[in-house]
Amino acid sequence: MSALPHRRPGTVLRDRARPPTQEELAEIPWLKSLTPGERERALAALVVGDAEAGDYICRFGRPVTYWFGLVDGLLKMSNDDSQGPVVTFAGVAPGGWFGEGTVLKHEQYRYNILALRKSRVAGLPVETFDWLLDHSIGFNRFVMHQLNERLGQFIAAREIDRLNSPDLRVARNLAALFHPLLSPNVGGVLRITQQELAYLVGLSRQRVNEALTTLAAKGWIRVDYGGLRVLDLTALRSGTLEDA
Repeated sequence: MSALPHRRPGTVLRDRARPPTQEELAEIPWLKSLTPGERERALAALVVGDAEAGDYICRFGRPVTYWFGLVDGLLKMSNDDSQGPVVTFAGVAPGGWFGEGTVLKHEQYRYNILALRKSRVAGLPVETFDWLLDHSIGFNRFVMHQLNERLGQFIAAREIDRLNSPDLRVARNLAALFHPLLSPNVGGVLRITQQELAYLVGLSRQRVNEALTTLAAKGWIRVDYGGLRVLDLTALRSGTLEDA
């Protein structure tokens, strides 16, 4: 599996920050849970930056500065390669916000977030995150649901690592990218290449292609131009294959 070129860490929002457009604000799910006054506070602080493939959004060991969300593109959350073989914890699809646990504890990142393709990333400064926690019931509910679903996602990821079937590993990873709360803006079609999926699953592009063929034959997905359409999300999450 070919390696993704790594670029400078931590520059996406520090050096390229700009105010979000109205179209980008419409892609931020938690804004809908705020009162007008809370929303005004959040809008004044939100920034957006453009990341190239190989850019680190955040890096292991660096202090937390933002709560991050993906407006458009695809990200990978993984451990640091200095700790041994790289393990992917999760993929982040459009609409997904991540790192709330790190922000809550005001600690250093214990993972890397890498852009797998050109992406637009939103950031809410830690200070504004804290203010919303202190003043907004709606924001607290959103963060609480995020933490609960994230825990379930990581438990599922451990189970995926134990699967002997590459086809089922691809299926379960695809199901995670279609999570309605953690990836609310994906819809029915995920824009992803076989190479990007290979980076997330930890398989070769050729083996991912074979798995997608198997899943399509089962009627779980359909491979469209430039992406994948889910036909049976329940099967992707918990279905079995005869040869698994």
